[in-house]
Amino acid sequence: MSSRSPFDTEFTAGLADLQNLGRYKIIRKLGQGGAAVVYLGSDRYIKRYVAIKLSQPTTDRAKERFFIEAQSAGRLNHPNIVTVYDANIYRDFCYLVLEYVEGPTLKKFCMKKNLLPPKRVVELISSACNALDYAHKQGVIHKDVKPSNIMVNSEGAAKITDFGIAQITEKTAELGVFGTPSYMSPEQAEDREVGTQSDVFSLGCVLYELLTGVRAFQGNNQFAIMYKIIHKDPASILDLRPDLPPILDQITRKAMAKDLRERYQSCMAFADDLRVALRGLSGIVKEDEKTSDLVDYVHHVPFFHNFTRDQVKELVATDNIIKVPKGRVVVAEGEISDTFYIILSGKLKIRKGNKDIAWVVDGECFGEMAYIAGQPRYATVVADTDCILMEITPDLVDKLSKEIQFLFFKNFAMTLVRRLSKNPET
Repeated sequence: MSSRSPFDTEFTAGLADLQNLGRYKIIRKLGQGGAAVVYLGSDRYIKRYVAIKLSQPTTDRAKERFFIEAQSAGRLNHPNIVTVYDANIYRDFCYLVLEYVEGPTLKKFCMKKNLLPPKRVVELISSACNALDYAHKQGVIHKDVKPSNIMVNSEGAAKITDFGIAQITEKTAELGVFGTPSYMSPEQAEDREVGTQSDVFSLGCVLYELLTGVRAFQGNNQFAIMYKIIHKDPASILDLRPDLPPILDQITRKAMAKDLRERYQSCMAFADDLRVALRGLSGIVKEDEKTSDLVDYVHHVPFFHNFTRDQVKELVATDNIIKVPKGRVVVAEGEISDTFYIILSGKLKIRKGNKDIAWVVDGECFGEMAYIAGQPRYATVVADTDCILMEITPDLVDKLSKEIQFLFFKNFAMTLVRRLSKNPET
């Protein structure tokens, strides 16, 4: 196997005096890697800055693949995808003309000293999910999702680039696999057929690294990394960052599931869970940052309209918020339990026998009769959407101040009265 990169000095010597590529004027070099060199250019006709990426395919097959994928990527028109304007050949090089994005890549924010707040991470990855889902619906799979392929423009928006284009080097061609080892999916690492869920896995690896500052899969060489991707699970993000909300650990694990049946079936499903996290838990931050979006979010739930912010803060500190996926039974008819729930987001259906008799939504509570009287559950409650719930037990309430206890009983009594007035049969 040759260790020579397509962009060693002898290969790039011919580009040293490069001033023009067709209608594009070369301004300066932006960067260079093992498989490509990127220039800042100017389109003489349209009068706009562009990024020009040159690569040197090593085989006719690689060159053919370059143009097939350039054509595919050129069809994509999405606000979170870097636009491909043009594709052509210069000497032995293939080059792409791309939208110029001024800003860093997510690689910068994978360093522990540069970690972003969890809320911001979720926003960026959610946008990337939307972009990938759009591409997948156009029949385009990225195949090389990694932090350096996701840029952040001057307005703070995520922009995905390099949709599998010009990624073939001598090494990857000889290995028979495509992608960057640390972010490969198991199916890529095993050189199996790659579908859209491969991008889900890779984006899950990016999410993991942005949250922790640690790569999910590491090794002394690419083969060791690929072995871990196929056979080993990374440490929980909670082991590395105990301050993170458990919902993000659940999402990250599902995105990086090795079994395709357990992994998110689409980037849209991935994004849906991220949006749930964003609504309910993504605001968990350090106290010294003088803010707590989680407290603010809970405080705006109708059930807590008469709570002070400090009272909500005391309640949130008890770590009693849970995520419930769509379709899960939260309480079952006939069971004995003294727990009741307040809905922070989502919708649940109340089922008696085989009949749905009512629905409960944000700000409402359920299970309070079992809590008050210790009676068996009157009905079954099933999540009709993904939900975030606050779980209330007698032990928890006993630990709260008398003022908060009074507000709890008053508010769920009022909620119960309203529900019974609307649905006397419940």
